[in-house]
Amino acid sequence: MRTLVIGDIHGGLRALHQIMERAKVTSKDRLIFLGDYVDGWSQSPQVIDFLIQLRTTNDCIFIRGNHDDLLLHWLKDNKDNLLWHKHGGESTVTAYESVNEERRQRHIEFLQSLEDYHLDDKMRLFIHAGFTNMNGVAYEYFPESFYWDRTLWETALALDKSIKPSDVLYPKRLTLYNEIYIGHTPVSRIGETVPVQMACVWNIDTGAAFKGPLTVMDVNSKEFWQSEPLNNLYFDEKGRN
Repeated sequence: MRTLVIGDIHGGLRALHQIMERAKVTSKDRLIFLGDYVDGWSQSPQVIDFLIQLRTTNDCIFIRGNHDDLLLHWLKDNKDNLLWHKHGGESTVTAYESVNEERRQRHIEFLQSLEDYHLDDKMRLFIHAGFTNMNGVAYEYFPESFYWDRTLWETALALDKSIKPSDVLYPKRLTLYNEIYIGHTPVSRIGETVPVQMACVWNIDTGAAFKGPLTVMDVNSKEFWQSEPLNNLYFDEKGRN
């Protein structure tokens, strides 16, 4: 059995189909999705339908992303905001115009079922964005940090590589878990299109919301598979570009 981790999808169902095929995913594989299933490309409702169905055939863990939380507030509470629209929400709102009430309710239930994080028996943490408490996720005072924080990744990026984990100056957050898998902040911001490891943090968001590919990685072997760049698969759309 493989454990596969999947980066931010952002409404790109075609890319999701591609990576499932390229990684030759079977029902024996455990799938951990890092969140941000929606906002960007035009198939956000179809992505959620696909994931709901996937749960019936595979051992799946679905982490909550900030965009998923924004969609939940819109669907459930009619909570809307212009900032969300400008960051991918507009395509989602448009896509949901043709979604009936029964299907919306299924999507609300799915979004409410999302997990803040997953910690496995090998002390590997899977989380959308990060955490701020120096003692770890179980002590987090601000749960929204799990899907909004960028300081964990910024800390890993800026870390002086000559400092050892045993050093008093080494960031405590980076010593708590053997590996941390995140999405949220595209590696395209540092000019990359493949998963990037900094300290113990693996960033699997390879920019699918923009002009990058969607990625799935085997957490044990570190082998990964990618889709075509999303702007090639949705050539008549802008995504979040």
